[in-house]
This record gives sequence, structure tokens and C-alpha cells, in this order.
Amino acid sequence: MPALRPLSSVLCLLLALLSGPGCSHYQLGTGTPGKLTFSTLYIEPVENKTLLPQARALLSTQLRAAFARDGRISLVNSPEAADATLAITITTYRRDVLTVREGDTGLARKFNVTLATAATLRDRRSNKILFENRPIEVHREVFTDSGQLQSEYQTLPLLAESLATKVTHAALDVW
Repeated sequence: MPALRPLSSVLCLLLALLSGPGCSHYQLGTGTPGKLTFSTLYIEPVENKTLLPQARALLSTQLRAAFARDGRISLVNSPEAADATLAITITTYRRDVLTVREGDTGLARKFNVTLATAATLRDRRSNKILFENRPIEVHREVFTDSGQLQSEYQTLPLLAESLATKVTHAALDVW
């Protein structure tokens, strides 16, 4: 058995030397070597095709905050000053029953709420559409123990924040 010890040490060293170069170019996070085609972005006012009036302002605010937090591009206040424009349309807001009350199956206890949008990103300098009407949606569970209206009202900012994060990644992540 003592003769196997130097052999296993050599094999481990050889394995470490061969696997090291494969991981040497890995980069964690969003700082990928791919380059964005734009450096300034104008976010158009969110269009709302649902019966959820407060969603428009909430999503607009969350979108601007998410892009500002990311920091890879600068936000501008007019389309003329931007390299690219982003248009978001809220297309769907729906709730699906997940759980009913034990004593009355006609009353829901938990809903799955969905907020869906269509996003279009245009490069203004080259007049090229980078993506058009890309569906982006988020889901959240809502418990109706404190009242359905109140529960949904409290969930909407969380949906808007999640959606803004997904839109930011869709627009800025280069693959």
C-alpha cells in the first residue's frame, strides 16, 4: 500500500493542473466580456392594458430604480438623448385559485397572482429592434386571511419589483 500513496499524490496533482486552466476564465456576475450596443436608455411611460390602475406608476418607478441600481447604463429623460428605448406594456393581471377554505370550497384562501408584460427594446442609432414584444411575467402567492383586496394591494409592489429585475436582465445581459 505505501507504493500507491506517491501514485495517488501524482494523480491528484495532475488532475489539479489539468482542471485549473478550464476555470481560469470564469467570471462571476454580470460583468461578462460581451459589450452592450448602447450606453444610455430612455424608458418610455409604461402602458397598461389591464384594470389595475396603480400598476403603471408602480412599475415605472421600479423599472427606473432597477436600471439605476444595475449601473451598466445611464438613464436619460428623453428618447432623443438615448442610444436605446425600452417600451413596456402590462398585458395581463390575473389570479388563479390555489387553495380553498376548508369549511367553504367556494371561498379561496390562497391565490397565485400573475403580472405579465410585453417588452420592446430598440437601438435608436442603428434603427434596430433588439427584441420586440418579449413576454416577461412574474408570479406571487397571495393569502386572503387578512382580506383579498388588502393582500393583493400589498403584493403589487413585490410583483413590480420582481418584474423590473427580470426586464433589467432581459435588456442588459449579453449572452
